Amino acid sequence: MPQLPDNLPLALYSAAQVRELDARLIAAGTPGFELMSRAAHAIWRALRRRWPDVGMLTVLAGRGNNAGDGYLVAALALRAGWQVRLLAVGDPLQLQGDAAQARDEAQAAGVIVQPWSECAELSGVVLDALLGTGLSGAVREPYAQAIRLLNASGLPVLAVDIPSGLCADSGQVLGVAVRAQLTVTLIGLKLGLFTGVAADWVGELLFDDLRAEPALVAAQACLAQRLAGTNVPRMAARPRTVHKGQLGHVLVVGGDRGLAGAALLAAQSALRSGAGMVSLATRGEHLAAAQARVPEVMSAAVASANQLLALGAAASVWVVGPGLGQGAWGRSLLSLAAITEAPQVWDADALNLLAAGAVKMPAGGVITPHPGEAARLLGISSAEVQVDRPAAARALALRYQAVCVLKGAGTLVTDTTGQLLLCDRGHPAMAGAGLGDVLAGLIGALLAQGLPAMAAASLAVWLHASAGERLAEQGCGLAASDLCAAIRQLLREQSVCPN
Repeated sequence: MPQLPDNLPLALYSAAQVRELDARLIAAGTPGFELMSRAAHAIWRALRRRWPDVGMLTVLAGRGNNAGDGYLVAALALRAGWQVRLLAVGDPLQLQGDAAQARDEAQAAGVIVQPWSECAELSGVVLDALLGTGLSGAVREPYAQAIRLLNASGLPVLAVDIPSGLCADSGQVLGVAVRAQLTVTLIGLKLGLFTGVAADWVGELLFDDLRAEPALVAAQACLAQRLAGTNVPRMAARPRTVHKGQLGHVLVVGGDRGLAGAALLAAQSALRSGAGMVSLATRGEHLAAAQARVPEVMSAAVASANQLLALGAAASVWVVGPGLGQGAWGRSLLSLAAITEAPQVWDADALNLLAAGAVKMPAGGVITPHPGEAARLLGISSAEVQVDRPAAARALALRYQAVCVLKGAGTLVTDTTGQLLLCDRGHPAMAGAGLGDVLAGLIGALLAQGLPAMAAASLAVWLHASAGERLAEQGCGLAASDLCAAIRQLLREQSVCPN
């Protein structure tokens, strides 16, 4: 999976916000055609760097400003001595404004415009200048056919701004979408490039701000912020006189019969992430394994909520749900958590029982659903969650009065204010069991050490994904427990402990 460059901006916009920013730039004195020309040069530079020796370019042009970019790139390629074919999907005479001017300039430079047909030959590098960010419904014909044939060609593809057919706001495929090897996005980063299924369609992502005035960009409202090493919350360095009682006490509740591993992973993660003390409330038959695996964790056998009461009184943060199950034992323990005032992280079966209406979660905690759990919590389908992940995350935060971590590619973190943070780190090697349990324990540990819920959740998500990326360099077969040491090292790099 291509890694995103470290120099991308942090602000993420909706398609409408980028159009508004574009209008602001034009109103401030930069003509629209000048911005289009800058875009064409940026795309042409990226194309030559990626495929310097191909010498052949096919441009698929639609009827909007993306098409205008494509016409101007065709002219640049022709002047550079490349063989150029421009295929117009739709009537090029319907182009208006700056795009029409770009068409005329390209034809004046010698670019021959041919109508698209299913028999048209594609060759060299293909420039996707079909649809752009304005698409809202499913891709229609003849664009859908052109996209299908392009994807079947096996040729390298550069997408202008966003792969055609990919929703700029949600990262979902609108029926069919171009699968690009390189996407050059312009003026502002679109949220849909970073979440949903976007990673499988965008390829390598490059950004060009078209020399936009920084003050104008800063004045434009954005939809979300990317989490990066420069803006994640940071924990204060520990004083040399610190003791365990100042670093919080995490209680992990879970591990029904046959599910001990999830609770053990969460407890181990909380311990390795710096909590002063960690307790584990689990089934009695799991005690020997827990004490052997993590002797530093205070493991206790609980058979009912009454037995959990004393353990819970000593804890400053609860992590509830890993391996909890949905039987009578899990429901009993969760019923006590639901009336406990300590900050809580609810994960896994705690969320499933919450969705079933078995309990009501106390306000102010953190929930960590994957799309399936999010769907159950909202009473909709997983597909509906994925169609608009930002809306789903915000709806969950409001419904449950909690910080919501909506997991998946482009994990989202939000709270009841609507603030939205996105983590674009991570790696396919992290697709395995138990990693969510590690994340839950990590969030609990950061809460125990004094971070507010939104800060703890966002830092934990970034640490977890960054650790996975680092370990993925060793290949697949990543075990969830492997993350604990990598997270510990990343925290060390944040100077949590004194030298």
